[in-house]
Order: sequence, then structure tokens, then C-alpha cells
Amino acid sequence: MNTYETLRKDLAAAPRTWLVTGVAGFIGSNLLETLLQLNQRVIGLDNFETGHQSNLDLVQQAVPGTAWAQFKFVQGDIRKLEDCQRALAEGVDYVLHQAALGSVPRSLEDPIRTNSTNIDGFLNMLVASRDAGVKRFVYAASSSTYGDHPDLPKVEDRIGRPLSPYAVTKYVNELYADVFARCYGLQTIGLRYFNVFGPRQDPDGAYAAVIPKWFGALLRDEAIHINGDGETSRDFCFVANAVQANLLAATTQEAEAVNQVYNVAVGDRTTLNELFSHIRDLASASQPELKDVNPVYRDFRAADVRHSQADISKAQSLLGYAPTHRIAAGLQDSAAYYTTHVGKHV
Repeated sequence: MNTYETLRKDLAAAPRTWLVTGVAGFIGSNLLETLLQLNQRVIGLDNFETGHQSNLDLVQQAVPGTAWAQFKFVQGDIRKLEDCQRALAEGVDYVLHQAALGSVPRSLEDPIRTNSTNIDGFLNMLVASRDAGVKRFVYAASSSTYGDHPDLPKVEDRIGRPLSPYAVTKYVNELYADVFARCYGLQTIGLRYFNVFGPRQDPDGAYAAVIPKWFGALLRDEAIHINGDGETSRDFCFVANAVQANLLAATTQEAEAVNQVYNVAVGDRTTLNELFSHIRDLASASQPELKDVNPVYRDFRAADVRHSQADISKAQSLLGYAPTHRIAAGLQDSAAYYTTHVGKHV
């Protein structure tokens, strides 16, 4: 089994063509940057519903001009089959499907819109990928699939009942991918992300994830709100780990590794109180007055899972996944980004 570093060298020496959906989003733009740095050809699909042109602009600034020339952007919506087909029209080896409408609270407020994007759009991408003859379809699954199953750490073959419309959609993705593998021979791999964070994750809006939201609020001298008592815990995963998992999943030659789902995390648990302390310490390095800031506690959020932690041994053994960043290193890199960009629409 190749290591990630070996894979990076192999890719740089032998360019392939990739489609990244949701390319203007947080994870999608990080995938784009890494692939372009590795001399790959990338087609990106996005409708800018939750992604931003500024993310693509930052990637363009981060890579050489010759690398940027290997990127083609297609503006389109995965809810339209013809847009999916258009993105795949020029021949694609691997699809990295990141486009989705995230957020448990958003799905509770608008389940129809979440279903349309996450299930109808997902099925469109599967059909278009099957018809285009792609080598492998790697997709963003979710730890929300574990639902109310109480065991820790979470193991891929033991899930509970979904706790939100969003969780239902991500589980249906896994079912559809499995059916397409069995019925049509489309090779698929699902990656159950656990609270991915890092540079270019949007700190603004009603559905912002906790880490960018807290960095943004601290640096703007706004209140930090913690839902519940702060002892809710998560397995926070830096985006570089998620990028690694995508590339390993797309290119693995291990037959046993294909048509599977994997946890993508680091195998740790961090409480919200601990997370707040980490972020406050990092933010106060540039603004010392933040050392005395305390959070405001409020009611628990509907449909929230109390604790989450991943068992990553399956990804380690079958994909060669080896996380490079634990939470402290990831937060350090994130702090540098938000200190530079907070206040702008990122």
C-alpha cells in the first residue's frame, strides 16, 4: 500500500483529470489547491449557493500560473442533470463529490431544499458519472449518519437512527452509491467527515460551523455562544486530513478498499469548552484583550448529538490514511488564516 507522500509523487509525475463538485466551497477549494499543486487537471463545478468566488481567487493566488491554467470552471447546479453531464463531457478519471447543502439546523428549517440538493443532486452526479465512465466516484458522507447510536468510538458498520433531515440525506447517499456499485459497476467510496475545519471555511451566516464562527466572533469583538453546558464533544478534523483521504480513496488499487465508507477524522474528542479555550488563546496572541473573554451559554440545539468520536482504523488499514494534523496544529493554521481574512467575505 502506497503512503500519501508516495501517492503525491506519483500524481505529480502522471497528471490525471479530476472533477471536484462544490469546488468554490471550503473543502472543494482545498482539494482544488492540492490537486493543482500536484500538476493535475481539474474541472470544478459550483453554483455559488454556499461557495464563494473569493475561495477560487485565493487558490489562484496560491498556485503557479501554469498550474492555474490546468483548471476549468463550470458554473452549474447538481440538481440539473445536464449541468452534471456538461462538467463530465471532456473526460474525467475521478470525481470528488463535495457539493451539498450542509447544516443540521438548515435541514430542520428547510428539509425539501436539503433533500433536493443532497439526494436529487447526488443521484444526478451518480448517473452522469456512470454514463461518462469515470474510474471512481468519491463522495462526502457524514458522521451524522451515526444518528442516535450510543457507542464511542463510531465504527462504520454500526449506525443508529438519523436525527435530522440532513442525516437522512447523507445516509441515502451511501445507499445509492452502494446500489450503483452493485447494479452498474461504478466504483464508489464514501468518506464520513467528522467536523472538518480549516482555512477558507466561512465564518459568516446563520449556519456557519463552530470553529470559523468563533474565530470570527472573537476577532470582531462579538459574543461567543455555546449551546448547552459546553461538555458536548466532537472529533474535529483539519481539512488537510480530509484532502488526503479523498486522494487516497480515489486512487487506491486495493480491491477490498473500494465500494466502502470510511470515517475521516483523527480519533480524538474535544469538548466545546476546551475548543473555546484553544481558540481564545490563539486569537489573543494578536489581540491580548481577548484573554478575558468568556462564552455565553444557552439551550442545547435541536437534533444535536452529544458526543462524537471516530474509529479511523478502517481508513488506516485499507486506504493508508494517516492524519497529519491533530486539533492543536489545525487550529494554529486556521488562526493564521482568520487573523488575516476576518472581516472579509470568505
